[in-house]
Amino acid sequence: MQKVSRTVPAPADLGLAGVIGVPEGSSVQMGLRLESVMEGVLVTGISRASAVGECVRCLEPLERELNARFQELFSYPDADGRGRPVAEPGDDAEEDEDRYFLEDDLFDLEPLLRDAVVLALPSQPVCREDCLGLCPQCGVSLNEDPDHHHDAVDIRWAALQGLVATDQADEKDNVNGAAEPGVDEKQEK
Repeated sequence: MQKVSRTVPAPADLGLAGVIGVPEGSSVQMGLRLESVMEGVLVTGISRASAVGECVRCLEPLERELNARFQELFSYPDADGRGRPVAEPGDDAEEDEDRYFLEDDLFDLEPLLRDAVVLALPSQPVCREDCLGLCPQCGVSLNEDPDHHHDAVDIRWAALQGLVATDQADEKDNVNGAAEPGVDEKQEK
């Protein structure tokens, strides 16, 4: 068993396209535990990186610290899943599809790292849990102005909106001293 720590540059497209990801070339810290087993080398590790993206509600930039764990067996090229010798890796393409192999005593961690990071990233990242987002009508940030609203009129009732405005104007005239019809006639009797 051997423990290894490395800091490596992030590969391209490490994340969810257009939403959140680890920028290419940024530092990815990796802590690995390599164990020799009968079938090959068992690699257990954790990667730490900083992911950047934007909030899906308010579109503000955000940054998250990311910890992704992974574990995989890298098989010897001349052994099957049970440690039995085989002629050549790749004889049975269907079985080899889900397996990783050592190549000249080296293994490629990029596919493993990519899978672990993508699974650890939030699919709907938000800047904070109570983010209000943007106004769907004008795009104003509701986090900055939580009382922002628009008086929405249902198009089916729009014709009646004109009547309400007319009635309100008539009420203003009544308040300003205009008498209602028939009131003067009652006072004269």
